[in-house]
Amino acid sequence: MEKVVLNVEGMSCSHCENAVKHAVGALEGVNQVLVDLKGKSVTVEYDTSKISIDNIKNEIEEQGYDVI
Repeated sequence: MEKVVLNVEGMSCSHCENAVKHAVGALEGVNQVLVDLKGKSVTVEYDTSKISIDNIKNEIEEQGYDVI
């Protein structure tokens, strides 16, 4: 398992938090998703043999948020 902290712009409410948690959490290989609205970050624990960090970033961006 790998753990990464991504800086994400555009999240401002619990709807944003839930959208990112559900979308990223549904990806195969993702074990855990933690969203910090104040810190503008998303921490993801994932299996590198099943999913890449680029796939995770793309999913966040598809939800309408910018990964910095």
